[in-house]
Amino acid sequence: MHPTSPTATLADENFAAGQLLQLLQQEQECLVGGNVDALEKLVPEKAAVVARMTELAQRRYRALAEAGHEAGEAGMKTWLAKPGAADDAQRAWNALLATAESAKELNRVNGMLINQHLARNQGALNILHGTPQTGNLYGPNGQSTLGKGRRSLVVG
Repeated sequence: MHPTSPTATLADENFAAGQLLQLLQQEQECLVGGNVDALEKLVPEKAAVVARMTELAQRRYRALAEAGHEAGEAGMKTWLAKPGAADDAQRAWNALLATAESAKELNRVNGMLINQHLARNQGALNILHGTPQTGNLYGPNGQSTLGKGRRSLVVG
């Protein structure tokens, strides 16, 4: 069953976006605290919320297309700009966009935190495997890594 209005799903979309934002905040706390077990438990929750958000957005896109508008943000903008569009629908749409922007930024920061953890883990693995570290003053054998790769000049 398709909604008759592209705004019919906005309340549910806002609720789901709020859930995602909370999960991303929890994810960040886990990443900062190094709590891998709690982090693993968030993955299926996040996936379910994202799937729900995708389903709701697809319903909104279908309703926009059925109403003769582009199925996306631009179509929603034109739908809301038409005469008679409800102010509460505009507020709900703006709230959804703001929450999505906050979630995008949290996700970006979480990605950076994940990359830091990965780099730290890779560095530890390199040390265990005896792989020289770039940028380190001394290698695993205690010898200086500076100047490696230079050719020496033999005179005489």
